[in-house]
Amino acid sequence: MKKQPALPLIPLMACAAAFACAPSQKPAGHITADSSFTLLAKAVIGDFMASHPSSATDLGVHTWDDQMEDRSKNAVEAELKALGDFRTKLLAFDTSTLSDPNRADRELLIRSMDAAILSDSIIKPWANDPDSYSGSITNAAYVLIKRNFAPPAERLRSLIARERLMPGVLATGESNLHIIGHPPKIHTEIAIEQIDGNIAFFKNDVPAAFADVKDSVLTTAFKETNDGVIAALVAYKKDLQTNLLPKSTGSFAYGKETYSKALAASEMIDLPLDSLLKIAEADRQKNEVSFQAVAKQIDAKWPADKVLASLQADHPAPDKLLETTQATLDSLRQFLVDHQIITVPVGDPAQVKETPPFMRSTTSASMDTPGPFEVAKLEGRYNMTLPDPRWAKPKQDEFMGQWYYAAISNVSVHEVYPGHYTQFLYAKEFPGDVRKVYGAATNSEGWAHYDEQMMLDAGFHASDPKYKLAQLQDALLRDVRFIVGIKMHTQGMTVDQATQLFVSQGHQPRPVAESEAKRGTSDALYGYYTMGKLMILKLRADYQAKLGAAYSLQKFHDEFIKLGPLPLPLIRKAMLGEVGNLF
Repeated sequence: MKKQPALPLIPLMACAAAFACAPSQKPAGHITADSSFTLLAKAVIGDFMASHPSSATDLGVHTWDDQMEDRSKNAVEAELKALGDFRTKLLAFDTSTLSDPNRADRELLIRSMDAAILSDSIIKPWANDPDSYSGSITNAAYVLIKRNFAPPAERLRSLIARERLMPGVLATGESNLHIIGHPPKIHTEIAIEQIDGNIAFFKNDVPAAFADVKDSVLTTAFKETNDGVIAALVAYKKDLQTNLLPKSTGSFAYGKETYSKALAASEMIDLPLDSLLKIAEADRQKNEVSFQAVAKQIDAKWPADKVLASLQADHPAPDKLLETTQATLDSLRQFLVDHQIITVPVGDPAQVKETPPFMRSTTSASMDTPGPFEVAKLEGRYNMTLPDPRWAKPKQDEFMGQWYYAAISNVSVHEVYPGHYTQFLYAKEFPGDVRKVYGAATNSEGWAHYDEQMMLDAGFHASDPKYKLAQLQDALLRDVRFIVGIKMHTQGMTVDQATQLFVSQGHQPRPVAESEAKRGTSDALYGYYTMGKLMILKLRADYQAKLGAAYSLQKFHDEFIKLGPLPLPLIRKAMLGEVGNLF
């Protein structure tokens, strides 16, 4: 999922009532550094939510469900000032006076401020990425309809209020893109490619979500606002095609300095980029050797890619995919319990659902969990994309090739057990609210990617090499992301060259390779999957060496996941007492 650009924060104390920013009442002489930090952290979170209403909704806080993000130049400038002010206040704390959890949270918040400042002032998606506007209004509606956290009529009132503001968001986008920004051609092309899906979402999915609402005042107002959003999107698309695309000549590449700063801010990784490329290439080569060897175990007569193609031909029928996957989840959860892989908190099993229509062109699978602050009892949804039933059978079969049985298992490990859904089950108990809002992708995505290999190493389908081949194919895909992310943004690699690398070294079909290369133009750090996996493997080895006979895999996993999505250097500090070598 694409991260939304940082937006302006409201004054420090404005969140006191809305998000419980006020500390418990204590005499002034008893205010400790920890309580002062907690107050500041809650203010940062409250301000973030107030200026990012869609994110607040998704996190389970519904105070701002009737509001939209302000992305004007003045608002961005106000955010930069607020971010700087918060950063100064965070730096002023004497870390020796803070508890260990608050020291880690302070560092996480400082890095988050750094990443937001870099995004607003240097990368500038608010001025250079047209899809961030059409995508953001779609997301603002989606987070209100995807879950029944409140009665439909109540959510519809919030949506109507948001929709009234959406044409203004697109108008602000046009102004920023034309007057301030210098969009790359690829970003404008992606926005044009995806906007028909956004329009279809407002035409079909949004009305369907509120079909049971009978209040005529609401339904009349909704038709007016929804039609207005559709018209605004149609006009926005025309402007992108006619006016913006011809002058979209900017570069998507970050450059070495910005890339290194972004990596340090978001993930606390400050190794030289050349060193990171060597790490990525070494892992790719190791996985390629294993890929070839495992393919020979399956059928020594065929080359590896032909063996893979034979596996892809063995998949469930489209109408059986969700049922098959749900059964896979049950077996995964039981394996975790039987083999003492990790303690699975009590919680309803994730439910496999079909991917919402507007997400189907860009998402094959995703885990959609209720926010950590949500008080309504809601299920976790594991979305899977099925082929369009209107397609001819050969095209449906080709599409279903991605859902061969071993791949279903590997993706389910990543998304559900013990991957993202298991992280969600722990989220409400993370130490403090900071880690429920902020975190590092090398932790969350690294954990889910690490799980793919770990589960097979622990014995899941250990006797069937088909599952190992599926895991290695995904590992090679992530290795190539690591490589092309750096090379496209710092060494001049083109999108076409990246596409070819995904085909030749990632063992991906060309349509997937093209999509992956396009993603890398905006998700520059998407090497975080492999970076995180390798750092977790190193941490596990060091943790085992430290504990000796007291070590167990379950103990490692439980301690790791309870710490929340901290950058991995902070995880190492918490678990080992020092950072040491990350890789």
